[in-house]
Amino acid sequence: MLRVILLLAGVSVCTLLYSQGAPLPLNEEGYDFLRRLSIKYGFTGFTAPAADLNLRPASRGDLVRLAKTYDELYGAEMSTVERYRLQRFYDDNNEWLSLPSLVTTDDADRAPFYIGDDFALESEASPLYLTARRPLFNTFYETPAYLLSYNRKDFYLRLNPVLDVRYGQLQDDEQAYLYNKRGVRLRAGFDDRIFLHFEILDTQFGAPNYIRNYFRSVGSLPGAGLVKDELTIAAFNIERQYDFLNGAGYLSADITRHVGVRLGYGQHFIGNGERSLFLSDFSNNYPFLEINWRIWKLHYRNLFAELISGPQGVTNTAATLPKKFMAAHHLSINIGKRLFVGLFEAVVLNRENSFELAYLNPIILYRTVEGSVGSPDNVVIGLTSSYRFPFRTEVYGQFILDEFVFDELFIKREGWWANKWAYQIGVRHVDAFGIDQLDLVAERNVARPYIFSHDGLSSYTHFAMPLAHPLGANFTENLVGFDYRPLPRLHLDGRLYLIEQGEGIDSTVVGENLNQSSDLRQMTYGNEIGQGIGYTNTVIQLRAGYEVRPNLWVEAEYFSRSKDSELDVRDLETTLINVGVRWNVGRRREAF
Repeated sequence: MLRVILLLAGVSVCTLLYSQGAPLPLNEEGYDFLRRLSIKYGFTGFTAPAADLNLRPASRGDLVRLAKTYDELYGAEMSTVERYRLQRFYDDNNEWLSLPSLVTTDDADRAPFYIGDDFALESEASPLYLTARRPLFNTFYETPAYLLSYNRKDFYLRLNPVLDVRYGQLQDDEQAYLYNKRGVRLRAGFDDRIFLHFEILDTQFGAPNYIRNYFRSVGSLPGAGLVKDELTIAAFNIERQYDFLNGAGYLSADITRHVGVRLGYGQHFIGNGERSLFLSDFSNNYPFLEINWRIWKLHYRNLFAELISGPQGVTNTAATLPKKFMAAHHLSINIGKRLFVGLFEAVVLNRENSFELAYLNPIILYRTVEGSVGSPDNVVIGLTSSYRFPFRTEVYGQFILDEFVFDELFIKREGWWANKWAYQIGVRHVDAFGIDQLDLVAERNVARPYIFSHDGLSSYTHFAMPLAHPLGANFTENLVGFDYRPLPRLHLDGRLYLIEQGEGIDSTVVGENLNQSSDLRQMTYGNEIGQGIGYTNTVIQLRAGYEVRPNLWVEAEYFSRSKDSELDVRDLETTLINVGVRWNVGRRREAF
């Protein structure tokens, strides 16, 4: 049913003939760079956009307009490294360089089509649009960041290969480490009104022991869907390797000047943090329909998605995997120049491969719909906020409720199982200690037992993996990190994660596993964070990368993970050192 709805919506969008532009994929450096500029320079001196750039994926056009605004206002005081990063960002998004900055506009969220025509072709006249003196065979790499780039009236195209190859050694492990991703990315625009993004990626992954254990336990691999898990490569000492094919694609359009639609297959991330308690990219891609409403100080996003209700092992891979569905919406409110507030609500439902039409209403509270249809679904409600201080610092947080009863939570306080909540609080500081390009982050995430779980198949999961935080529930996590660019092409970063979580054993259900029904809980009262078989987990990740040419990185990584459980058999040590080459693709952090 949802597939039919998405198809009809896509056809309707195409007939509207307006444009939003292909989004910037998740995990791309552009998000971190624009966030850094916004923390450092704020939103003084121009009309702040209603578009919330922490609702990812975000429009490339919005990001470019914001970058050009900071360039116009503060470019003269930017360091050499910052100027280099800014130009690399322009190179990666050069079809939008003809769009004006936000300094002189009173409408920062007007769709590009209503600003001017042929903006990809007009961008070639911008001094920010760099070209090669000697393109390869007079065709390839005419611009620094793209194998093939082409602009003409009413059409543009960008094409790049994708490569991420890493090899390393795992201490005291049965095999070596290998990550081998190859593919292609393409985006194009037609008639200044229809825009698409397409990618196809093939990956072989000789994973470390903790990810192999996760696959054996859950039946799914983070960031993947259907996986072949019996591939071996004796020459590289890989005894068990995962092999999977994945893709993503988006078709974007605008209905009016301030309402846009996106039909796609991919992922989303909501929040300012390293983690998200609302929606993250930990699980696999999914088909979705997205609507964005942006005007004045408001950015409202609707999301309708089709999910898989279990791991790939639930049924034979030749058969259709069982489905469930999600409807979500998020309202971002820009209050002044420093404070941002967001309201989030999502519902996951299982209707034997059919969708509840009442949830298609884009402006209704899902909790009221859930009650009207007999309350069979899993609804979560959240609040997010961030505040930018004058001294290059941003404080942010999230709070999410799954279920609660006021008397049980605030009066009796006896650890009732259905008091299900989680919170995040974090702080970012850029140019720490007065050192240019040294950025710090500290974050705390806490989740009660049973949050996101349900009494049926409507848990907050996709392919049996959490849609939000990778740890699921029943945990406390503290993390600190740094990112440093001492030279324009040199990037150093590190993260330290301190995790405490409780796990079940055998048939004991303590609330950390979202795939276990909450009806199987061991007790109704006396539940507390970390209950069950407790463990501590210390994760250290250090990376260094050098950009040889635009988007071509040579990298090295040190990764250490030490799990210390109350049950000795569950202790696990992981130490990894690897080197690799990454080209035209961002990297995920597999730290959990």
